[in-house]
Amino acid sequence: MRTRSLIAAAGTVAALSLTAAVPASAADPAVLTTANGDVAVGDVVQASLATGTNATFYSSATGTSGVSCTSSSFSATVTSNPTAPGTATESLTAQTFSNCTSNVLGVLGVTSITVNNLPYTASLSSDDTVTVTAAAGSNIRTTVVLRTLLGSVSCVYEGGSLSGTADDADNSIAFTNQQFTKVSGSSLCFANAFFSAKYAPVTSGGAAVVVN
Repeated sequence: MRTRSLIAAAGTVAALSLTAAVPASAADPAVLTTANGDVAVGDVVQASLATGTNATFYSSATGTSGVSCTSSSFSATVTSNPTAPGTATESLTAQTFSNCTSNVLGVLGVTSITVNNLPYTASLSSDDTVTVTAAAGSNIRTTVVLRTLLGSVSCVYEGGSLSGTADDADNSIAFTNQQFTKVSGSSLCFANAFFSAKYAPVTSGGAAVVVN
């Protein structure tokens, strides 16, 4: 009996030693993290176009007629970032487009592209799904101002939401052929605008953002 008691005591000590060596509850990562740790509520997340890519608004999902921009960026403030797996949310407060050209017949150039109805809500899920929606009662809206032989023309497009994909391989967010419908504008404004863009790297505080 004495021998068994000593063996049992030794086993208990060993178990306690192992427990002490491993934290009882190591914190799980949040949905959005960087090399510096979890992204905090209130932190700013931002990105420009991936190197060598353009943001495009084409008249069809398979065509190349429309508007192409060599510069675009966005900025958003994190509003929630729960433990992974889950869905983080952001308030998209700014999205810009510049250095844009058009190959539409009769269009001489692109004066501006303005994203209206900001801020939008962006949701980023652990399955790498990205969804952007406008506030209740409004739509995602973009106004494209074109220079033509007849003067300036404004083309206004709207859509219910944007669906994109996050990729940790290059810390990117990509949107492909997201359809918007013309709600006002002349015949030089195509009936539909299919938006595509890849933003990378997405960063917060200068560090690349990972979706867990």
